[in-house]
Amino acid sequence: MKKLFTTAAASFLMMSASIAQTNWKLDAAHSKLGFSVTHMMVAETEGKFKVFDGSVSSKSDMDFTNASIAFSADATSINTEDAKRDGHLKSPDFFDVEKFPTITFKSTSMKLDGKGKTSYILEGELTMHGVTKKVKLNAIGAANTVKDPYGNIKNGFKVTGVINRKDFGLMWNAALEAGGVAVSDDVQLQINIELNKAS
Repeated sequence: MKKLFTTAAASFLMMSASIAQTNWKLDAAHSKLGFSVTHMMVAETEGKFKVFDGSVSSKSDMDFTNASIAFSADATSINTEDAKRDGHLKSPDFFDVEKFPTITFKSTSMKLDGKGKTSYILEGELTMHGVTKKVKLNAIGAANTVKDPYGNIKNGFKVTGVINRKDFGLMWNAALEAGGVAVSDDVQLQINIELNKAS
């Protein structure tokens, strides 16, 4: 009986170890949710969301294969360093923040892309302007974790990708006399994420 109990306990511990996860909390003060669009067919205009939050569960400190990622941003916090433009972006022409104040992302897959031990293809469901679409992004992680002066274990990712704003119902545009449009359909995502390991 004692042997049976010992064997069962050992099996339980091995199973627990196999499903153990590392939990992370987004460090918003050291992260950036940025984007850019082509303006007037000639230049890039950049913006960001100033209020956002998120959490991540990974297999280990450095293995983020199939990590579980939940992320949200406050659409009303959009900032392009121009109050008039920000007001237009918050209006029904674009984000319609009174009806749709929150943007969310939930991962469905995260796999190594063969370009390095911390280089991943991240897939998930992005909900914006009341529309949910599958998106595919590139995520490159830090080479190693580090400990900050306050004892926090940190990791980080640079996430990039392209989405079409019209897929999410952000349809406004204006035709130019010389041809083309005022705002590109494609939106470049430039996201820098710093994570704190949960104690």
